[in-house]
Amino acid sequence: MGWSGVGGGHGSRHPADTSSSSSFPTPRPTLGLDQTYYGQVLKKSADLQTNACVTAARPVPKHIRKALQNVHEEVSLRYYGCGLVIPECLENCWILDLGSGSGRDCYALSQLVGEKGHVTGVDMTEGQVEVANKYIDYHMEKYGFRTPNVTFIHGYIEKLGEAGIKNESYDIVISNCVINLVPDKQQVLQEVYRVLKHGGELYFSDVYASLELPEEIRTHKVLWGECLGGALYWKDLAILAREIGFSPPRLVAANFITIQNKELESVIGDCRFVSATFRLFKLSKTGPTKRCKVIYNGGITGHEKELIFDVNFTFKKDETVEVDEETAAILKNSRFTQDFLIRPIEEKLPICGGYTALETKVCLAFNSLPSENHFKSHYRSSRCGAAETNPTRNHETAGLITGLTQWIKYPGCHEQWCRSQKRLGSGVAVAVA
Repeated sequence: MGWSGVGGGHGSRHPADTSSSSSFPTPRPTLGLDQTYYGQVLKKSADLQTNACVTAARPVPKHIRKALQNVHEEVSLRYYGCGLVIPECLENCWILDLGSGSGRDCYALSQLVGEKGHVTGVDMTEGQVEVANKYIDYHMEKYGFRTPNVTFIHGYIEKLGEAGIKNESYDIVISNCVINLVPDKQQVLQEVYRVLKHGGELYFSDVYASLELPEEIRTHKVLWGECLGGALYWKDLAILAREIGFSPPRLVAANFITIQNKELESVIGDCRFVSATFRLFKLSKTGPTKRCKVIYNGGITGHEKELIFDVNFTFKKDETVEVDEETAAILKNSRFTQDFLIRPIEEKLPICGGYTALETKVCLAFNSLPSENHFKSHYRSSRCGAAETNPTRNHETAGLITGLTQWIKYPGCHEQWCRSQKRLGSGVAVAVA
């Protein structure tokens, strides 16, 4: 189903005023590391030394596979993302891609949003932007679009104002393993919040660490370029999101990162990393304040039978699902509103096996993440038995899994949990029920 945008029209055809942006944006402190690694060292995805920046093997809808197949070969070869960041319900949307690189995701999205939608890519590597711009005419002709619906800008994702990106001009912001490359991650999220419309979404894949990274890891050139040196401590995402005004992070998928280099192994020591996809929403102040029953009408392209919203909720067509207040507010105030019938629940939810129906669904989502035993097995085969003989590393791994799942198990107690963890300053195992 098409959607013209939450909170009013799009205004100008181009929400990015590129006339106000400089051809040479103000550099960030890590500019040399970023541009050298992504502009000169890496020539193709096979040059990567970890799986941090390689797409996880997950089912991809047919219409998205087709869109990706239509992307020019050179653009695809220069793709270094750590996940497929293409959300649902895209028709007529205006999308901003942070760290668009060679433009692979942008070109796939430009086909999916249609000629009435628009995609803007921002990247700090001039060589990558040149590759992306080179194939605009090629893709527009292939899609049959009379007017280009994609724009690429040389700039920095924490300085979108310098790149000419206007306030509240986008329905969706995506980022594919790029925010970790920015030292000031809070500034990135604040800029995203500024440019999103009310009801808009940040849908992004990135890398998270099991502990605060020491200087040796943060300044290591290869680890930085491989998306590990700048990884955010996993607890900090929820805290930053709350402080800026986003809804709590909703986990879509998570995968452990393996290292195929013994020298890098010795540098990272006991630290563990995961690649995770989250969705954050910029919600209006008004919306459902009660738990609701919702029914998905099957109107989203590629998700006609069911919509896997996150690890908590899968909405099957014409099936009634009980959701918490926050989920109801998201569905009501975002681009998903036309695809759901939403009704408040006046009476108390029925008890089912000691839990309400909602709580049962949330707790079952714990099984969606790999178990520690699964990781140990995978880790032994890829890391020559190191995890099996190092209990400290296994503890950190278990802690990272546990930490990620707190957002899943306790969505209604998110703020209290964050405050308690920040106050305790101890291992995440403390919070396990």
